[in-house]
Amino acid sequence: MPIVAAVDQSDSTSDVLTEAEALATATGEPLHVVHVLTRKKFREIEQTSVEETGTAVPMEEVRSFATKIADEAAEGVVSEYEPIGLVGDPADGLLNYIETNDIRYIVLGGRKRSAVGKAIFGSTAQPVLMDASCPVVTVTRDES
Repeated sequence: MPIVAAVDQSDSTSDVLTEAEALATATGEPLHVVHVLTRKKFREIEQTSVEETGTAVPMEEVRSFATKIADEAAEGVVSEYEPIGLVGDPADGLLNYIETNDIRYIVLGGRKRSAVGKAIFGSTAQPVLMDASCPVVTVTRDES
């Protein structure tokens, strides 16, 4: 049952990876580093491709781009991992990945918030915290 490190391109990514690697080592489970490329970013890539080449980008190529982001995030931070690239809504993509891959834990980033703000997590973290079928570990940073 793999451990998932949900990564984006934010400053908290190395903290998420470090915590996920510690869990993977402690449990003897493999580490999957997952990046979900948003639909907005996908549309930007698609538009650029159509403008430059006149053709659409195959979905497998877009997933490969997302996998490369996951790989680059993990490189030099964790030693053994499998990079995974997905496309779509980050929360939905992570929840679907959890369900279809029998995940043991998911580790994701968040920000420390004010007393009022503690009731609301980020747009990705909150749905994952509420709906994940596995334990969720959040790694928080001060909001700046």
